[in-house]
Amino acid sequence: MTEPDIVCEGLVRIFAVADIEVQALQGLDLLVDRGELVALVGASGSGKSTLLSILSALDAPTAGSARVAGRDLPSLSARDRVTYRREVVGFVWQQTARNLLPYLSARENVQLARAIGGDRKHPERTIELLDLAGVADVADRRPAELSGGQQQRVAIAVALANGPRVLLADEPTGDLDEHASAEVLATFETVNRELGTTALIVTHDPAVSEHVQRTVQIRDGRTSTEVLRWTHTDDEGREHDMAEEFVVLDKVGRLQLPTEYMHQLSLRERVRLKLNPDHVGVWPGDGRQTPPAPPAAAGDAPETRRSRREGTHEEEGS
Repeated sequence: MTEPDIVCEGLVRIFAVADIEVQALQGLDLLVDRGELVALVGASGSGKSTLLSILSALDAPTAGSARVAGRDLPSLSARDRVTYRREVVGFVWQQTARNLLPYLSARENVQLARAIGGDRKHPERTIELLDLAGVADVADRRPAELSGGQQQRVAIAVALANGPRVLLADEPTGDLDEHASAEVLATFETVNRELGTTALIVTHDPAVSEHVQRTVQIRDGRTSTEVLRWTHTDDEGREHDMAEEFVVLDKVGRLQLPTEYMHQLSLRERVRLKLNPDHVGVWPGDGRQTPPAPPAAAGDAPETRRSRREGTHEEEGS
């Protein structure tokens, strides 16, 4: 079985500010499979940017583990971190000034990134990447001559210059209007589809959810819920966009079930919940089981009601 491209387990990051400890990440768990396009959403201060800093090897966790494309990030040396950022991950910042050199054209920005990565022999690849990002027609313009959306799409081409396996983006549409945001998000979709690049986009933009396969919400330094999206074809051949929200089952958890029950029912990463009058129903989130039967009707015999309650409590570990 192929290891996910991003694996975070029990990730903790504590900052000391004026003799006060601030816990930005509090045991976060996250899996992103190879080739997935995922959005990470959450309020300011929830830990999103801290997580990206760790995944890009610009920061190190206080505790827990983080692996990206098979690399164990906390154990990387300073030299390995440079190689990792140059070859394994690409990064797109919100501020275009951090993505592009203002005195170089779009073409030259990509060429420079490729040269730093060691490839100076294939200039045609530069135009291929700009074309993939939809900005080949402005290849000879400098950033100041480009719109904000064009700058970000050039930034995506730069981030892809050395063929990274994982693309990380921190609020890439934060400074853009609705139309430009849609173009940038469509570019991420194209890159994911055409190159198979795994992408994790941190954002406040609700429109991002329409362009990704999975939306993960982070709250108080932990992943809390996920929304999965897929296309369903009905019996008449019509396609329907489907979405369903799940509660994340983490390993320290906001929601804890006995390990043997998790294994027996294959409860992993996400589950369905149902609030009943006297209990919360929990069942796998992969569609292999249907929701539990409704509570007993008022006319049932007391023995039947008691038996159902006891059975439900035993199954759920109450």
